[in-house]
Amino acid sequence: MKPLVDGSFRKLLDKYKKVDLLIIDEWLLTSLTLEQATILLEIIENRQFQRSTVFCSQFAPEGWHAKIELQQIADAILDRIVHNSFKIILDGNISMRERHGLSGGNTVG
Repeated sequence: MKPLVDGSFRKLLDKYKKVDLLIIDEWLLTSLTLEQATILLEIIENRQFQRSTVFCSQFAPEGWHAKIELQQIADAILDRIVHNSFKIILDGNISMRERHGLSGGNTVG
């Protein structure tokens, strides 16, 4: 994602800044590149202490650092997330989709 000459990239970042609740699902399902981490840091900095952000991840917070390419940016991102947050850890052997989804025998239509 490159900054665009027409300003659309900046407008997109401004939209993320103004949303009351930003939910980032599948947080760190794949590792972040330097460019992705830099963009994310800017979004988080713009929202910090002003708006709420929810990070949904399959991974424990202790493993997040290794999934961000540059250590210094990882430190900055995680410092803002981890030290200014409420943690809700759901643990279990059965996924919510499996527990509350349609049973295998049901069909729709």
